[in-house]
Amino acid sequence: MGKIDLNTAGIGTRAIHAGQPPEPITGAVMTPVFQTSTYAQPAPGAWDWEYSRTHNPTRTALQDCIAALEGGRHGVCFSSGMAAIDTVARTLRPGDKVLCGDDVYGGTYRLFTKEWANYGIEFSFVDTSDVDAVEVPEGTKMVWVESPTNPLLKTTDIAKLAAKAHKVGAMVVVDNTFATPIFQRPLELGADVVVHSTTKYLNGHSDVVGGVVVTNDDAFAARLAFLQNAAGAVPGPWDCFLTLRGLKTLHLRMKRHDENGRAIAAWLKTRADVALVHDPGFGGMLSFVLRGDLAAATRFVQATSVFTLAESLGGVESLIELPAIMTHASVPAEIRASIGLPDGLIRLSVGVEDLPDLQRDLEAAFEAAAGR
Repeated sequence: MGKIDLNTAGIGTRAIHAGQPPEPITGAVMTPVFQTSTYAQPAPGAWDWEYSRTHNPTRTALQDCIAALEGGRHGVCFSSGMAAIDTVARTLRPGDKVLCGDDVYGGTYRLFTKEWANYGIEFSFVDTSDVDAVEVPEGTKMVWVESPTNPLLKTTDIAKLAAKAHKVGAMVVVDNTFATPIFQRPLELGADVVVHSTTKYLNGHSDVVGGVVVTNDDAFAARLAFLQNAAGAVPGPWDCFLTLRGLKTLHLRMKRHDENGRAIAAWLKTRADVALVHDPGFGGMLSFVLRGDLAAATRFVQATSVFTLAESLGGVESLIELPAIMTHASVPAEIRASIGLPDGLIRLSVGVEDLPDLQRDLEAAFEAAAGR
């Protein structure tokens, strides 16, 4: 038998090894942190390594690993998830039309409507979870999807939507941050581009901010690499190293997130003091509406001790938040109301702690919300 092809290996094997051969000079098993800004050249311009805004070996290892996890040929990393999203938006031109999911991260909505719309790009927002009802108009340049969505956890039939979009020549971009390549690989479903906030599950330890774009389109990848270098929103080598380290346990962490998330969702659905649970059926993200007013929801999120009241998600620790006041405050109240995002909606990022402790913590929060 020959050597294992990492492109076809299991996803756990890829997470640990893809893009990360032993360092050739010393044999170091862990990819080194190449903490350098520039590189000595053997002759003028005769060297692949020029300047660390353009290339860095630690960043290259991270890009190649994430691309392998998503089944893509090209990965391009950025200093944040929003920098990754912004760079994809930079490939658009005045007059281009973008069809976007109506329940996306507040920062994405803010960037599209408050910034890029000023440059003649037209954004329309629809419920992509109802694919049969979605119309992709002629002339649409890009379809932007979150699946599951943030924070209502709606899922989209990516394959069916991609088929519709491609009929009119539109590119399909999927933000796969919530699902991760453990549960969903959009490129295999017909999407053209995948975006992640690597801050979240890919890193998984709440100690790094970063983003990535993955594609199989050679020309689009070249454009992204140009913009990465030209605009310079790149991650530092230490951040790349930490994210690489986090990736090595992605498949293990996501199994525990999934187990805990499913159990908490099922438990919440049995409670009379919960009006509605938004649950994609997998992973560690869910949200719910407490019976009561915003004050009760506020008491709830302030009463937990294992769940930390904080923005972000996807770390090993459990987090809790009120999206209307926190992560989605930039979405106008009337828009939140129109998509079913009430002020009292509570979002959970269920971590990998012991399940009985998580349930006891939430039980105490229910007591506090009720004023008991």
